[in-house]
Amino acid sequence: MRRATLVFLTLLALVMLAQLASAQDAPTPDPMNQNGHEMMAEGADADATPEPTVPPSVSDSNGGDPMASDNMDMMNMPMGSDAGSAPESDDMGGHDMGAVSSEGVPDATETAGAQPLAYTLDGDVKVFELTVQAVRWPILPDVVVTAWTYNGTVPGPMIRVTEGDQVRIVVTNTLDAPTAVHWHGILVPNAMDGVPGVTQDAIEPGETFTYEFVARPAGTFMYHSHFETDEQIMLGLYAPFIIDPVQPEEPAPDVDVTLMLSEWRVVDGETFAVMPMAGLEPNYFTINGKAFPATETINVRRGQRVRLRIASIGQFVHPMHLHGLPFQIVATDGYPVPEAAQLTKDTISVAPGERYDIEFIASEPGQWLLHCHIPHHITNDGVEPGGLVLVVNVTE
Repeated sequence: MRRATLVFLTLLALVMLAQLASAQDAPTPDPMNQNGHEMMAEGADADATPEPTVPPSVSDSNGGDPMASDNMDMMNMPMGSDAGSAPESDDMGGHDMGAVSSEGVPDATETAGAQPLAYTLDGDVKVFELTVQAVRWPILPDVVVTAWTYNGTVPGPMIRVTEGDQVRIVVTNTLDAPTAVHWHGILVPNAMDGVPGVTQDAIEPGETFTYEFVARPAGTFMYHSHFETDEQIMLGLYAPFIIDPVQPEEPAPDVDVTLMLSEWRVVDGETFAVMPMAGLEPNYFTINGKAFPATETINVRRGQRVRLRIASIGQFVHPMHLHGLPFQIVATDGYPVPEAAQLTKDTISVAPGERYDIEFIASEPGQWLLHCHIPHHITNDGVEPGGLVLVVNVTE
């Protein structure tokens, strides 16, 4: 037994010595960590540009990898590039990183998004019509974006119906790209869910597709593109969808406002689809398609009960803070919060895809700010104040 133990310990020591020798021969780690942040040794030349580390699959004649050129472009993207410079038009997993074309795109004829959409009746069915189209949309008086829209506005028009209504939504695509519409949070039949390649074919340019379902449950929802979403949603293809309960609320709020939060990137007058990566970060932020000071003012009287339906549709989380008027969270993602469970807060973080209904009593006269509490998100191309800010104006 003692002899066997001695042999085992000797073999273990030899293995450990081999591993130590291998570690000493290992290459020096790349000076860029996994998050793209530079990790230089103390005293290193700060101006030296490290050579990009290229995986074997993309280092020689594509290595048989069909994504090699795309991967190489990603590797060579400047990390931490000048926020004021436009990224080159490289392909990234099939998405065009260049500016969206504004050639032949008309100016918007409407000035406000998220407005109620009229319908016609076909028997008991409420019929809505949506046209997917590009327009030049002003997010500020002097800043215009090339937007992809529903019916020419950002956000698109609000569809508002009552729980149990049979709705039919006819979508015509006039873009040069395919698209589809997803009814976010609404309990639709699977065939109406709007996911190309899963529940339907994409709506090709010039084609029309009809969605039909029963509106349920009651609550705050939205609709948006579900095709190349990191491009199409970020260019404006989103809108609110409100389903009111069959039994009206008693009492109903005095003021009921829906606010959709998103982000934009505009460089030298050209519009880019915002992505959370170096070179494509947002430099403008909008509430209902407008940046402060062009955002709407919510005018209320002292003592009124105000409901704000806040929805985040972009790529970033927005902690929304209300000055002077604490609020209760009365619904999350469209579903009511029991009164005993309602939190009283003055700041709520709204992540992409989330909706929060908040309510407060306008108890104090004055002009109170509602704004994102990430400082960069309340700027217009770096200039504060701007972005995700609006005023709640409480009068006597």
